[in-house]
Amino acid sequence: MAKLTRYTLEEIEAMDREYLTPAIVAGCMHWDPYTINIQAHQDPKSLGFNVIVKGRRVIIPKWSFINFCRGNNVGARA
Repeated sequence: MAKLTRYTLEEIEAMDREYLTPAIVAGCMHWDPYTINIQAHQDPKSLGFNVIVKGRRVIIPKWSFINFCRGNNVGARA
């Protein structure tokens, strides 16, 4: 099993990308990326942040995830 890279919320915010992978989110939340993938396919609303599922792929809008971590229920960038 590959070692998961840990990220802080500030590091994620500074990333020059608009979408995150389950591995990046898992590294911040101390979750398993596979669990995020499964949950995104089965019940995406239960994650608490927006996800985009296209086939087997899952991507997460960066600002939706950041707002979720900060306790904002807004999915868009504030």
